[in-house]
Amino acid sequence: MSIAIKLSKLDTDRWGVVTAKVSGVTAESLPGTIDLCREDAVELLIARCPAEDLAAAQAMEREGFQLMDTLVYYARSVAAVPPMEEGQAAVRTIAPGDASPVRAIAAAAFSGYGGHYHADPRLDDEQCDEVYADWAERSCVSKDVADEVLVAELDGQIVGFVTMRFNSDDEAEVVLNGVAPPAQGRGVYRSLMIRAMDLCASRGRTRIVISTQLTNVVVQKVWTRLGFELTSAYYTFHKWFTPSPALVGDIE
Repeated sequence: MSIAIKLSKLDTDRWGVVTAKVSGVTAESLPGTIDLCREDAVELLIARCPAEDLAAAQAMEREGFQLMDTLVYYARSVAAVPPMEEGQAAVRTIAPGDASPVRAIAAAAFSGYGGHYHADPRLDDEQCDEVYADWAERSCVSKDVADEVLVAELDGQIVGFVTMRFNSDDEAEVVLNGVAPPAQGRGVYRSLMIRAMDLCASRGRTRIVISTQLTNVVVQKVWTRLGFELTSAYYTFHKWFTPSPALVGDIE
């Protein structure tokens, strides 16, 4: 038994190693998944399992997988969206020319971020930062990456953004979001989230979901104040099928 793995061209090009991703790993599916990785010459596998499935997590640990992060999901109905407060940032959909400032905000906001890429000591820190900057920029120019992008402005300058994807006729998801460090603590993120919920409702969606790392407590406080509730959690593991350069050097 195995679960289909998905080769990631984007990560393969970025890291210079064949990278694949898989979700919903179970203890039963793991052996077949590992066999598929070896058949496809995968060098790095990024694997997720529900946090409550300890059997899957422990099976991966026995096979040399390392825990990199814990992803938590929150959700709420888009009915009865909280009102905007006076003096809040102005929020709008993106316009031509916005991709560059959005990229710059992501680069600053996600520098050294505690996600699964940064947690892996075999991945270059600067390239890990680039993951989020590139992701934000591509969200602004490609519907394959994001269905909608909202930006927040203070004094005529873009200071924050959220990217959104419509998962179904009923559900929308906030995928990536960030606020420029100098503008943090001024209600910008709250404004973005309220407008994101308004947009979901206007597009006929009834539910909005969002996720982050367990350790990112600040945004989770904003979500709970806006009526979001914790719904699920997932472990992210990395499995390297090649020895680390340091280990090879030590052996030689």
